[in-house]
Amino acid sequence: MANDLLSLAGWYFLPNLVTGYLQTALYAVFIRAGDPKPAPGSVRFVKDRRRILIFVILAYLFYTIYEADFQLQQAGDFYSLLGVPHDVEERAIQSKFRRLTVQYHPDKASGSDKAVVEAIYVQLKLARDTLVDPAKRFAYDRFGPEILQWRQCKTIRDYVFHGIQNTSIYYGGSGGVLVLLGLLGYFQQGKFWRYLVMASMYVIEVHTMMRPDFPMALTSIINPVLVSTGLRRAYLPYQMLTLLRKLAVTFFIAMSQLGPILKGPQTGEASADSISPQQLEKLDVLARATDQEINRLMGLELMPYMTDEATKKDLRSSLKEWLMQNTIRNDPEVKAAIGAVLERRRAEGQIGQRGTD
Repeated sequence: MANDLLSLAGWYFLPNLVTGYLQTALYAVFIRAGDPKPAPGSVRFVKDRRRILIFVILAYLFYTIYEADFQLQQAGDFYSLLGVPHDVEERAIQSKFRRLTVQYHPDKASGSDKAVVEAIYVQLKLARDTLVDPAKRFAYDRFGPEILQWRQCKTIRDYVFHGIQNTSIYYGGSGGVLVLLGLLGYFQQGKFWRYLVMASMYVIEVHTMMRPDFPMALTSIINPVLVSTGLRRAYLPYQMLTLLRKLAVTFFIAMSQLGPILKGPQTGEASADSISPQQLEKLDVLARATDQEINRLMGLELMPYMTDEATKKDLRSSLKEWLMQNTIRNDPEVKAAIGAVLERRRAEGQIGQRGTD
């Protein structure tokens, strides 16, 4: 559960942080130097951020699942350690252990390699002892290496009862955390489906723990595809359940972040209906304050001309002259006449230069 809470924290902060950096980098790459970049809050900026955020959330979802599966592969299992298939018989396990003992027995190692060989031999012996015991093998396939800590369990029934108890605590705690977060205003998207999937996951895990053989979906579909394509080794039931837990948690968090984005304006524009009265009131207050500040600054700039009539008269005449000259310069006929005169003088200058030559 602690890992799930850490994943929750990462999902809450990381996508928005990465989106900001990624949007800045993409603008730097795809917008030419000197061209204006979309301003924060503009239509294009909001639209681009929405698309980038969706991409980042989906990428993080797939990466989280890949990371969970990679950790399972790195941890390995007793079958891969001994190099035997999941349906191996006890006699084959003993035979394989004896052959590995020839290579990794501590009595045949010396020097700096002795400690490494001893560690490998201890793991091989632990794997052999677990898989040749029917009760421990049953429990290991469904609960993983944590059963080695269940000293009080001796029979299959003991292991199943203890495993279901731990699973119930896990889902009860996770459900309580989700309810608490919902009361605090988080994860409002798809609350009904989230609790339904959690209940379904609990039923699937309990069913997998209690059945005498591996789940049919694992033996008939998933593992044959993985082995035939060479993607990875076949899953054990506990590995499949671990991955399903991770998938459920990350999927819920991803959907909680994608839900508000997908339900928002599809064009990235803020519609008039989405603006609340409180926001309109804040905009009105801001506009009034801005207008007052502009009037105050204009008053400060014009203050020297308010008391001196001569200065005021000079300012008025200067403004009148500037307006008249600016109007004349911008008149199309005046511009055309000035251009014609300049062109005639340029031509006369070229003719005079030829005569001198």
